[in-house]
Amino acid sequence: MNLPNQLTVFRIILIPVFILLLSVPYAWQSLDVTGVMLPLNWLLAAIVFAVASITDFLDGQIARRQHLVTNFGKFADPLADKLLVMTALIFLTGFNVVPAWMTAVIVIRELAVTGLRTLIVENNGKVLAAQMPGKIKTFSQMFAIFFLYLKDVPFTAIGLPIGEILLWIAVIFTIYSGIDYFWQNRVVFSDGL
Repeated sequence: MNLPNQLTVFRIILIPVFILLLSVPYAWQSLDVTGVMLPLNWLLAAIVFAVASITDFLDGQIARRQHLVTNFGKFADPLADKLLVMTALIFLTGFNVVPAWMTAVIVIRELAVTGLRTLIVENNGKVLAAQMPGKIKTFSQMFAIFFLYLKDVPFTAIGLPIGEILLWIAVIFTIYSGIDYFWQNRVVFSDGL
């Protein structure tokens, strides 16, 4: 298994660690970070999420530069992103930080695009690679989630709700990129009719 694929697998392995940090039933100490009480487990979860997100950037860069792009990577890399983002958002919804409708829109889009990818593979054997709107969607989702778990630190000092702003951008690009994927690949649906 090449290095980019190892990074993707590592990202998938970090998801249970992230879940464990947010699920442990005992109370975590809260830290006073620039006037914001930040639970230690949220800080640790944000760090794990950031490490996982960085591996997403690195695996793609390495795969393209060293010509190590594989069908496994084209499929598993976006799947790992979806699993990580959906997990983080579900917890944020459970913590009453993210509205359920936003999480639902993102989860539905992610599942729909995964289904589309499967249809494309079955029809022509090609794996649908991520396009620019999808990359912007992933980037904005990951930064939004990171800052939501940090309760907008360090932007709280200037009163900027950066996590919420980025989440709105993420929702817009989630909807746009989902429509774009289906529009660009509409032939998949007409072939079988």
